[in-house]
Order: sequence, then structure tokens, then C-alpha cells
Amino acid sequence: MSDFHAARRLGNTDLTVGRLGVSGGYGAPAKAFEMAFERGCNYFYHGSRRSPGMAEAIRNLVAQGRRDQLAIVAQVYTRFGWQLRRSVESFLRDLKLDHADVLLLGWWNAPPAERLLDLCRELKAKGLVRWLGVSGHHRPLFPALAAQGGFDVFHVRYNAAHRGAESEVFAKLPADNRPGVVIYTATRWGRLLDPARMPPNTPTPRASDCYRFALTQAGVDVCMTGPKNFAQMEEALQTLDRGPLTADELAWLRRVGDHVHAQLPMGPAWLSRLVGR
Repeated sequence: MSDFHAARRLGNTDLTVGRLGVSGGYGAPAKAFEMAFERGCNYFYHGSRRSPGMAEAIRNLVAQGRRDQLAIVAQVYTRFGWQLRRSVESFLRDLKLDHADVLLLGWWNAPPAERLLDLCRELKAKGLVRWLGVSGHHRPLFPALAAQGGFDVFHVRYNAAHRGAESEVFAKLPADNRPGVVIYTATRWGRLLDPARMPPNTPTPRASDCYRFALTQAGVDVCMTGPKNFAQMEEALQTLDRGPLTADELAWLRRVGDHVHAQLPMGPAWLSRLVGR
């Protein structure tokens, strides 16, 4: 059994999570998420695109009495307290839940306003959410928030083409009592899977290679996958069986990542500024 089959505690929370997290926003059906759950993937990210497949899977698993085995993440992007409260209440009502395990404040590149954090603390005090997380693209923010306290989970962008988190986040978080670390964009929006973007005479990575790359980092608790269908879910689950990268595989992924990163930035100027090393 590989290291990736073993569940682990998510940072300083009391949540026990599988190493591969699943995102419901890309179209996979309920049965695909239920299959992943049976393989130990219990970190269910039901984010801004709340697709019916994950919603159905959550309701089914809860109806089977398995709520306590799930770590359900509700992400909100709003900067306004009244919208945040309404979003959380709607999330719980739609899924017929009494609480979310993680309330994830999405896309913050500066510390959230104190008034918003006060509302988050109120929601925690009422038992509507248990733990507070934050995602963002400005890596220096995460060590600063860890030192400040108050956040339990960090969602950090990291992949073979964007490795700055190794020195700017992972190495700077406290060794003890640190927030949980969850990785997203492991395939760099699919660019690391595109044969046309590879260096000459270099094999193209599989999706599971990209997830293995992220999980080989000692400071990473969970790597997210966002499958569109059964086939993509099955490929993602191969991550668990294939286990950590060898030294040769790690060098290969870094070589591919460097080549992909050196290509022209994708998208408009505002996006290219977000995707630097």
C-alpha cells in the first residue's frame, strides 16, 4: 500500500482526510464521487460552481449515515458580510446539512477585512461552519496569516510549472500546529497534459503524475482534482495506487514544468501576472 492511501490529519484541525480531494464543479456524476469516497477521498470541495453531481453524492452519503466521514468545503468569494451569510445558509439548505466542515474564503491576495472575519467567527460560534480556510495567489500572504492565526486551512496554487510555493509557503509555515495545506491547479489548467507543450523527445505527463508531483511535497496534505467524467476520476484515483514520484520522475516533471512555464503567458495581461513562478 502506497503512502497516498493513508489518510492524515488536516493541519491543526480534527479532520482526517484522504490525500486526494475532489471538486464538484466540472461535471462528474454523483456515482463518480461516491466511487472516490469509497477509495478514501473524503475532502469534498463544493465551490463556486456547485454542480448537481457532487450535491447528489453528498446527499446520498449523508442519507447512508456517513456524514461524519466527509470533510465538506463551502467556498465563497464575496467580500460582503450579508452575502457571505446568505451563501453559507443557502449552501447548507441546498445540501440538507447542519454545518460545513470548512468555510473557504476564495481568492484573497491580502488579509480579509476584520468585519468579514468577525462574521466567520460568528458562523463558527453558531456551529454552521467548523473551520476557516482561505485561498489566494499571493504566496507571501500564507505565512503571514499563519503567524497571525485564525485560519485553519490554506488552499495554495502549486504545480510543476509554478513551484514558488516550495520556498515561499511550504518552507515558511510552522512545523507544529500549522494550518492544513490543500493544493489546486496541479495540472496548470491542463497545460501540463498537452503534448504540444512538451520539450522535444519528452513524454507527456498523465493527470495522476501531476497529482503525485504535488503530494510528493512533504508539506502538502491534500491535492485537488476536478474530473469531468468517470474516466477522469478513474485516472485521478490512479494517484493513490501509483504513490510518490521516484527521483527520476520528479526530475522529469520539473523539466516539463520549466518548459511549460517558459512559454508565452496564457490569457490577458491581468491573468498572466497571476501565474508567475
